[in-house]
Amino acid sequence: MNAKGKYKRQDMVLAFWLILPTLLAIGITAFYPLGQTIYDSFFKWSLRPGFQRQFVGFQNYINLFKDQRFLSALWNTIYFTIFSVLIEFLLGLATALVLNADFKLRGLVRAAVLIPWAIPTAVSSQMWKWMFNDQYGVISLMLYKIGLLEAGTPILGTPRLAMAAIIAVDVWKTTPFVALLLLAGLQTIPVELYEAARIDGAGLWRQFTSITMPILRPTIGVTLIFRTLDALRVFDVVYIMTQGAVGTETLAVYNRSLLMDNIFSPRGLFGYGSALSVVIFLIIGVFTIIYMRSLNIKLD
Repeated sequence: MNAKGKYKRQDMVLAFWLILPTLLAIGITAFYPLGQTIYDSFFKWSLRPGFQRQFVGFQNYINLFKDQRFLSALWNTIYFTIFSVLIEFLLGLATALVLNADFKLRGLVRAAVLIPWAIPTAVSSQMWKWMFNDQYGVISLMLYKIGLLEAGTPILGTPRLAMAAIIAVDVWKTTPFVALLLLAGLQTIPVELYEAARIDGAGLWRQFTSITMPILRPTIGVTLIFRTLDALRVFDVVYIMTQGAVGTETLAVYNRSLLMDNIFSPRGLFGYGSALSVVIFLIIGVFTIIYMRSLNIKLD
């Protein structure tokens, strides 16, 4: 082995020992709980003292897809994910394009746009819940004044309106985050490309489709993956605003009910809840693969 190969081997050994603590931390905090959840999903059990763990194989998964409440929560989750991520992406892209332009007080505007994202979700959800109140909510009053709602209509007590309200709150909260990610991608595009395109006679739309979108594609992929992962496991905004009532229950809210409300149940639903957690994980994985394949995102 020559000196170059020797030093390369030493560098690899050093790199391994340097990242080993991180690998151990990830394994303990992420992979071990995931493996334990998968293992628990094959049993019927609870934390009730004296309850005997019973191996049931894939029965929890079979029962899950016969469960109408699960199927309803699955549909609500997918519905919420599609509409919230789509609207957030479109508004976030438009916001990023505006913030990427050169104008006075640009820094102040950028900081102001991030305020909704900086507010804790629990606080913003409760704030919007008050504004949607049918008795004293300012949003309800505005919709009544412009003739879109009848007086006293409970927005958060009506299935279609409740889900639309939750999506609106999530869009208000998360669009700044999407805009921030896309703005970071826009700032990596060389200005010279736009100058050359203008010299060649390309208009704004041609510059956007031929320069901005192709170069921004990896950033768009990462943004969509981040937002889809969050949307598929949405819990806080739904639980605070409706607690999953009136047709707004998502998979995470249902899972919370299975795991926490039945933690000592003699019915042994803890394994059933673990199976639901595994299904949520698999759904998130499928969406991630779809994004990476469709946007041609590579890990290397």
